[in-house]
Amino acid sequence: MANSNRHPAVKPRRKLQRSQVVVLIGILGLLTLLWQGPRTSNYLGTENPTPPLVMQAGNPYVRALMRTISASEAHDPSPYNLLYGGGRSETLRHHPDRCITILAGPNQGNCTTAAGRYQFITTTWLDKAQQYHPNPSEFWLWESFSFEPKYQDAVVYAWLMDSQAWGGEEIPVLLQEGQLDQVLHLLSGTWTSLGYGIEDNAMTSSLGHIYQKMLAEELAQTQAAPP
Repeated sequence: MANSNRHPAVKPRRKLQRSQVVVLIGILGLLTLLWQGPRTSNYLGTENPTPPLVMQAGNPYVRALMRTISASEAHDPSPYNLLYGGGRSETLRHHPDRCITILAGPNQGNCTTAAGRYQFITTTWLDKAQQYHPNPSEFWLWESFSFEPKYQDAVVYAWLMDSQAWGGEEIPVLLQEGQLDQVLHLLSGTWTSLGYGIEDNAMTSSLGHIYQKMLAEELAQTQAAPP
């Protein structure tokens, strides 16, 4: 009778064939791309990297910057109703003001009300809307600010054009001089994923390329516009 305590024979491990190794490497590469690369590759490829602004006209350099900010902060085909974490706001009559728990990064465990194409938190939106919103609504002592796409664009555009808001720095002039890095550094206190803040993401390293692509589009549209 065989010894019941005897260990079963160990079969020798089969070596992976070269073709299997190639397939395995390809799968791993694809998984890596799906995890962190599609955003960047789409931006640098032939696809439209970030949807056009709803706002019409304006300085093409600042418009390209706005599209670059939204590429980093709210990379999505429909960014205007985007909430932090990927949810959607059903209405844009006002800022959604939904505080959503942050799951990763330096602020993990806190919550954020970031929303819209430029991921405004509620307090920043109300502050800047009071200064730059072109069409506030008033009822008695109450003042409200529509969060519709055209107003998100209008507030950000006016804010970026206001040199006093940025320590006297003329953002349009800096951009026309090719000082994009200086501008991104200037804005990183507000939009922390722009390369000099505390929350870089998969898009951060490609922002220079994204901006140049957006600028080419905006300049072309400006030149094609009727006088």
